[in-house]
Amino acid sequence: MRHFGHIAPEVRQRLFHQEPCEFTPGSPARVLSAALGATLYSPATRPRLADDIVKQVGRGVVSMVLCLEDSIGDEDVEHGEENLVRQFADLDGRNPADLPLLFIRVRTPEQIPDLVRRLGPSVRLLSGFVFPKFTEERGIPFLEALAGAEAASGHRLFGMPVLETPELMYRESRVDALEGIARAVDKYRDRVLALRLGVTDFCSSYGLRRAPDMTAYDVQIVASVIADVVNMLGRADGTGFTVTGPVWEYFRVQERMFKPQLRRSPFLEGQAEELREALIEHAMDGLLREITLDQANGLLGKTCIHPSHVLPVHALSVVSHEEFSDAVDILRPERGGGGVLRSQYTNKMNEVKPHRAWAERTMLRAEVFGVANEDIGFVELLAAGITG
Repeated sequence: MRHFGHIAPEVRQRLFHQEPCEFTPGSPARVLSAALGATLYSPATRPRLADDIVKQVGRGVVSMVLCLEDSIGDEDVEHGEENLVRQFADLDGRNPADLPLLFIRVRTPEQIPDLVRRLGPSVRLLSGFVFPKFTEERGIPFLEALAGAEAASGHRLFGMPVLETPELMYRESRVDALEGIARAVDKYRDRVLALRLGVTDFCSSYGLRRAPDMTAYDVQIVASVIADVVNMLGRADGTGFTVTGPVWEYFRVQERMFKPQLRRSPFLEGQAEELREALIEHAMDGLLREITLDQANGLLGKTCIHPSHVLPVHALSVVSHEEFSDAVDILRPERGGGGVLRSQYTNKMNEVKPHRAWAERTMLRAEVFGVANEDIGFVELLAAGITG
């Protein structure tokens, strides 16, 4: 699979200076963690789940979470487990060439070895599990169960903890909670693919819900948690993990208080004014702003609950030609001693040593999401992804 793999090769050639790389569930963890992109959540109880998964591949989805936790009722868990086993067997019988990276969000550690056993040979389609409400005390049993299931099945499995508990929200307990989480995930570093943020649960601790024309960063108490998570768990010194962006809850707005946040000019230049109107109608202008702020704050990828959110995440994850040029210049071997140089675009200073970590992260993003051609922007990438 690859990002933008659902569009025609000749269109990709027009869009990309460097096309996104191909990857498989067996690719190195550093590649997979960066390549997660927009991770689409789906209730595990959906009766035609196998068909849904195959359909989403054709829409550019490369990672999905099949949820047995908050998206279904307590009384539906057993049915959800049975449905997952059936749907995985169905998918396995089709012997598909391309599937997204598939994860199961469980409620308890005991579900992990049980599901792996019940999946049987179709476990080969599973990339791992998502652990809800992760703390050091709650999380260690999940990680131990994952390690045991991997050993028993002989199949590589990753874990993705979700950070969403009140201990992280409350100022007096946040540092202790983050230090505990850091100990837990560091002990199982090879099995932790990414850390996910549960901002909806953060808001619930204070009875809050952000409006469609506000981002998570406008809710200051939530923004402070995101900052501290990245501070302690997302460092670029080799100790950090990929931290993914929070879910965007909206997909249509009936009424708005503030002006749309999308400038007209990029859409006029791309002859895509109708696309702009559709994005505004479906609350996407707020989503686009939040994705941009996610990236500015050190997050990569995003939890999604609606297929229409996937392409905006991926289009904004593509490395621009300007970013790529800067990163290449900074990482040239002859620049190892440091120094300052003017960018090829002659509009900024590139300081080699301070910007090195940014350049390395940018090159990894370029590997998995590609590099746009010099005259290609977000509008063209999104429009091409929608039309296929």
